[in-house]
Order: sequence, then structure tokens, then C-alpha cells
Amino acid sequence: MNRIVERFDRLKHSGQKGFIVYIGAGDPDLEATRRLALAFDRAGVDVLELGVPFSDPLADGVVNQLAAQRGLESGATPTKVLNTVAAIRRDSNLPIVLYIYFNLIHRMGLEKFIRQAARAGVDGLLVLDLPPEEGERYESLMRRAGLCPIYLLAPTTPEDRMEFIVKRGAGFIYYISREGVTGMQAKVAANLEEQVAKIRSHTPLPVAVGFGVSNPEQARQVASAADAVVVGSAVVNQIARHGKSPQLVKRTAGFVESLASAIKNPGPARIH
Repeated sequence: MNRIVERFDRLKHSGQKGFIVYIGAGDPDLEATRRLALAFDRAGVDVLELGVPFSDPLADGVVNQLAAQRGLESGATPTKVLNTVAAIRRDSNLPIVLYIYFNLIHRMGLEKFIRQAARAGVDGLLVLDLPPEEGERYESLMRRAGLCPIYLLAPTTPEDRMEFIVKRGAGFIYYISREGVTGMQAKVAANLEEQVAKIRSHTPLPVAVGFGVSNPEQARQVASAADAVVVGSAVVNQIARHGKSPQLVKRTAGFVESLASAIKNPGPARIH
């Protein structure tokens, strides 16, 4: 069974919410990425999203754009990111999703990239700029390789299109809780519960909510409505802050652990 599917099955049976963390691969370098992944596994992360550095990250806000730039400067390439996943796999079964733009896949060749991703130990792909209408061959190759094609839904997605998209995805549905690009926000979207309920009416897949979750209290609020919480920019910001400090992994993992605790023990928090 795919590791993402297995993890969400386990979470459902134990009555727990999932915790997904995004970081830019190669920020500040690929060895740090490997060490962070192992520390996140110990800290309670359920799925790791690795952003493959790209020169034009159109869906990303400034924090993640800078992470992509640092990744490029450190020499991270799609092939080296896959090698890093294989290195993580020697010590961890943490489910891994690559957050990637289609140009990078196209450059290597769709079939070759998916085959090599599966061989490295990747469990799913989140291709930011591939419309589902253009994804038939991609989805077929993904299914054959045992990987999950992860799709995004936005607050502006019409319900008929929402119904179309969720039928194409696997593993989980990623709901972008806000319009715009990635980035930390001061509060959780007010209509989150309503939007998650609408998505659930069209699919049995877990609904993961991201874009803007910045601290343990927000993570707790989102966990009360969603099946999983995605935190990206706030973690990437920790990596930027500690850079190449010897304390990078310890400090970042400590922050991640505080988020994991809030998500796994959400208490009575409500969105307000």
C-alpha cells in the first residue's frame, strides 16, 4: 500500500488528525534537508512535502520563493532531490510528496521522472501548474507506479469543478484556505468548516488544509475542521532564520514539534 494512504488509514482508525510539513529541498543544502526530514519524522510529522527548487515558483509567496532560490544556489536539481529522498528512505518510512512545477518533470520526461521518483521512494506528486484536464497520461503513469497524484482546491473553485477534480486525486485533497500565494497569515479563514464540509460531500479522501497556518493555535483551529493541517512558510521561515547554524535542525524540529502537539491534541479549539 502507498505510504500516504497507509498513514491516513492509520490516523483515521486512531481518531487523529494528520500533520503535513512543507520545506524547500536544498535549503540550505540537501544534507540539511535529509537531517530535517528525519527529525520531522521523530517530531510527529505524517507527510513531508519537499519543494523541488524552480526559477519561477508562481504559486509561492516571498518566504518560499527565497527558499527555492537558496535551493538553486546550493545546487539542488530534480535528480539530486530524488537522491536525497532515497537517502531519507534508508532511515525513515515518512511519506514524501514532491511539490513541483511541470516544467521540471517535462524536462526529464514524464514517464522517466515518475519511474525514478517511485524508485527513490517518493509517494506522491503535487504538480502546481498541471490542470487536471491535461493530466490523463500523468495520472495513468502515476497509478501504474503506485504514486498518488495530489490535487489542489481553492476557495474560488466552483462546486462542479471541485467534483471533477477530487475524482482525479489520490492520497488526500489539498485545500488552499486562502486566495493568493503561500505565506503566513494572522488568522484562519472564517469559512473553513463550510468549505471542508463541501469538499467532503464529493469525496471520501482526507482533506488537508494549508496556505497560511503559522503557529500552534492556528494549527489547532484548522485541525478542528480538517483531516490534516499543512504548514509550510512558517517552517521555511525557521530554516531561513537559523540558516547554516549548528542549531538549525534542533530549532526547526522544536518548532515543528510544537505544531504537532497542537494538531494531535486539538482540544476544544474552534475557528473564530
